[in-house]
Amino acid sequence: MIRLGALILFFVGLTNTIFSQSLIEVFLPKGERPAEGAHVQFTCLDCTKFNTKFVLTNKEGRAINPFTKRTEVYIFLVGHKYIIDTLQGGESKKFELEHESVDINEVVVTAQYAENSPEKAVHKIKVIDQKKIESLGAVNLRDVLSNETNVRITQDNVLGSSTSVQGLSGQNVKILIDGVPIIGRVGGNIDLSQINLNDIERIEIIEGPLSVEYGTNALAGTINLITKKSSRKKYNLNLNTYYETVGQYNLDGSLKFNRKGYQYSINGGRNFFDGWNVSDPFFDINRIKIADSTRFNSWKPKEQNFLKVLHSGKFLKLNYRFSSDYFKEKIINKGYPRAPYNETAFDDFYHTNRWSNNLNIRRKFSKRARLNMIFAYNYFRRQKNTFYTDLTTLQSNLSENVSDQDTTLFDLFMARGTYSTLNDSAKFNYALGYDFNFETGYGKRIKEKTQAIGDYAIFGSAEYKPLNKLIIRPGLRYSYNTSYKSPLIPSLNLRYNIRDWIFRTSYSSGFRAPSIKDLYFNFVDSNHDIQGNPNLTAETSHNFSFSGVKTIVKKNKVFKMTGSGFYNNINNLITLAISEGNSYSYFNLDKYKTLGALAQIELVISHFKCTFSGTYTGRYNSLSEDLSIEPFSYSPELRSNFSYDLRRYNLNFSGFYKYSGEIIGYYFDEDDEIQQNFLGDFNTLDLTATKGLWKNKIKWTLGGKNLFNVKNIVSRGASGVHSSSTGSVSMSWGMSVFTSIKIDLNGNRIKKTKINIK
Repeated sequence: MIRLGALILFFVGLTNTIFSQSLIEVFLPKGERPAEGAHVQFTCLDCTKFNTKFVLTNKEGRAINPFTKRTEVYIFLVGHKYIIDTLQGGESKKFELEHESVDINEVVVTAQYAENSPEKAVHKIKVIDQKKIESLGAVNLRDVLSNETNVRITQDNVLGSSTSVQGLSGQNVKILIDGVPIIGRVGGNIDLSQINLNDIERIEIIEGPLSVEYGTNALAGTINLITKKSSRKKYNLNLNTYYETVGQYNLDGSLKFNRKGYQYSINGGRNFFDGWNVSDPFFDINRIKIADSTRFNSWKPKEQNFLKVLHSGKFLKLNYRFSSDYFKEKIINKGYPRAPYNETAFDDFYHTNRWSNNLNIRRKFSKRARLNMIFAYNYFRRQKNTFYTDLTTLQSNLSENVSDQDTTLFDLFMARGTYSTLNDSAKFNYALGYDFNFETGYGKRIKEKTQAIGDYAIFGSAEYKPLNKLIIRPGLRYSYNTSYKSPLIPSLNLRYNIRDWIFRTSYSSGFRAPSIKDLYFNFVDSNHDIQGNPNLTAETSHNFSFSGVKTIVKKNKVFKMTGSGFYNNINNLITLAISEGNSYSYFNLDKYKTLGALAQIELVISHFKCTFSGTYTGRYNSLSEDLSIEPFSYSPELRSNFSYDLRRYNLNFSGFYKYSGEIIGYYFDEDDEIQQNFLGDFNTLDLTATKGLWKNKIKWTLGGKNLFNVKNIVSRGASGVHSSSTGSVSMSWGMSVFTSIKIDLNGNRIKKTKINIK
């Protein structure tokens, strides 16, 4: 009897244990069929010891929760949005997955009528999400773009970093933050290292002209940085730290909170770099400063401070968002001790101030019609001072040479608005808009010390669907400019999808307006005589592009294949040339062309993702019309990235490799003999690991940058008219190790999704 009783108690206990375990069932969208092979992670929340179990759903889409207490469940299947939910002890539940675009980000906004899926957009849009930004250990825009194909970064250790897209210089690349252009170009380029990413959610890149939508400088491409939106939680506190062995120390933080339906946020920080030389040790800590030749740094010491405040809410039927962003930078260029006694030196200090204010107002009139307006004021100030320093007393005084001191200011008033409709089921959608810009430049080297340019444009486009699978989008922009005759800008985009393929083709006209410096800049000293030309006209271009994307999704595997090509033809290229005697001025003299092709393969298997891509870009040789030179010189690029998530341990490994091929061109030497110039090829490799701690409230990243130790690359080129130079160009500060810690008191998890199927 005792044995029988014990046996009965054993079976009763076993039965209670089995039935106390919860069961989840996972279905594909619309509940059509079970989701086999979905990844499920169970984490016991009330266990005395933190415990996590990982399983796959069976053919019926089922998975058994091994814990009897309150449990967090995480469900993921490639090609679908993932789900996080909490199960009470013994609770069973059914879940239905939702489709997700293969692109990591769900929506894009650049050149769109409303928030749209990247796959549905008529433009081919490349999106860089926050996860990749973090994996790269990226501090500024330069760090991110260095890993992109069809994008080249050049470095001036005083003027900063600039970019070229599709073989066209940074003068033709439009850089926006939430649709507002960044001003303050030095040498025609925006310094990418001044654009911090601490408050950036994602980056959207469209190659080719978007001049219909965004006007001047959007000839080669448009880069739109989308800032983080206010948190829906009551408050959110972030703290970010960063250290790199070359002497980079960064600290920033933010506070966001909601009160009575209004959102507020403030964020700020400091980035400090204490300079770098090739002879510096690997770990550059507490370096002793000596007033000898080592005071000169090839990479200049730099300090950046920034602060941003934001407020958003709703007034009547209008949603509004106001932000004010202040940025301050100081660069120190200490000179070599002067011969013969090495007791004095000339030191340059560069101070940059940016102040950006942006008011965005939106209203939805119906499910398909909406109004979006932006009002902005941007201020840019750059001051250069040269000091004569006594190295025995370390006392400094302003140089008496007037040309050693300079201050330049620019400000921009902008008003932009669009009224658009977007309905996927409608055959016809459209957008109409205006774009008003008034820019003023101040400085002693600008004609009459003050000049202004006003540009007032209207634009429109329409999307017509003669077939469900075909979208045709023509566009047109007309503008009036106070300083030159503006061209009429048309564009035509087509998108066609069939089965697993999406094809896009486009013709776009673009333009670059002559800047205030091109028109009115006057600079004369013992070595220079440069005069602006108020009679310049805008550069114009014609761009043709084509792309095809094939995507295959099967269970936990995604295969994506992309091919594309482009051709740019630029007329009236603004060039510096001799005007009279030894005086130089700007003229619309040259033409330029680029063409190229891209091939890319992306593969996702469970939590592993890898990308292989290559480009081949041809740049026009202007001397080929008169000499026996090939019309184009071609340069290759190769890129390979991988990412692997160990979700069980909340750990990610990433790698980023890129090969940049040699760039070749031609010029005349001082004997009127034709010579070849070039910029050497190089390889870069970054490896990183990111670990989530404390339920993902803390993210710790450790990585190595530039593991091939590239510092300078060989170059030879024309340094002026009938002159040349041979040497090297700065590319990077060599191999380094970095670490960063990001603290988010509310975590970075997506909003919980609860779906019950009855």
